[in-house]
Amino acid sequence: MTKVCNPLLRRERARVWGYSNNQQGVALVVVLLALVLLTAMVVEFSYGVYTGTNDLYNWRDAQRLSVMARSGINVSVRYLSNLLKDRTFKFTEPVEMPVENPFEDFKGNIAIRVEDEMGKFNLNSIVPLNQIVNETDQYSPYSCFKRLLTVLSLDVKIADRIVDWIDKNGESRLSDSEAGAKNAILDSVDELLLIHGISKEDYDKLLPYITIYGNGEININSASKPVIRCLSNDISDELAQRVIDYRKSMPFKVKADLQNVNGFSSAVYNPFSDMITSESSTFSIKSTASSGGVKRVIETVLDTTNTVQYWKEY
Repeated sequence: MTKVCNPLLRRERARVWGYSNNQQGVALVVVLLALVLLTAMVVEFSYGVYTGTNDLYNWRDAQRLSVMARSGINVSVRYLSNLLKDRTFKFTEPVEMPVENPFEDFKGNIAIRVEDEMGKFNLNSIVPLNQIVNETDQYSPYSCFKRLLTVLSLDVKIADRIVDWIDKNGESRLSDSEAGAKNAILDSVDELLLIHGISKEDYDKLLPYITIYGNGEININSASKPVIRCLSNDISDELAQRVIDYRKSMPFKVKADLQNVNGFSSAVYNPFSDMITSESSTFSIKSTASSGGVKRVIETVLDTTNTVQYWKEY
């Protein structure tokens, strides 16, 4: 028997099948989109957990290292206190105390550096309390600082920029040296970076030789060669080295002992004798604790009474 296929029936079947295929295609797209969104959510959640866990561990390690760094400060304070009990002790050079794995449950290092701030040039001494800067006397703090700049191959105009930053008048020594001036003493040597005309390179070169702590006197037992040279035009590089060599074997008990060094006659010594001392009264301590790529640093300055004058933690 021959089957007769109705054209209308064929068209209806094709429409139904086409509609069904379209529905399946849409359903497949929806499923794929859902899978993509779900995968993205899982990845985002996993990343959040990973970063959150890392942040937690880093915070934990940072807190732990902070405690270790503080321990380094405390050890240094006790060390200094014990040394200073001996009246004959003279601080002649920075002390470095590296300690590896100091505790059983701490795998890392603590590095401690103790320096005598009195062995550096006090920038605040450039401008005296009466605000009158002595530019004619070669032994004034202003002239000494200009010598230090010369020894370090730095622009001597830096001295004028610092004067205008500190002094209370509005008179400009250079065309731009009063721009944004504080008109007050430096509270930190880092302020040099705020002074117009002083670059980061200038700051880095000066930093080992300057301070804002102490009474302005320079300790000849711990002063570096550039700082010794800044005391007088008569102190050459060779003469400053003699001071360093002499004190290595025999620290100066009193400042007048400097005259025992060959070349320091009364004519050389007397003009700057009021600017020096043989004692240490202010110290800076830097304690660095590190472990597993994480580091914590504490810098502090304190005097012989253990009064903290500066504290920075980072």
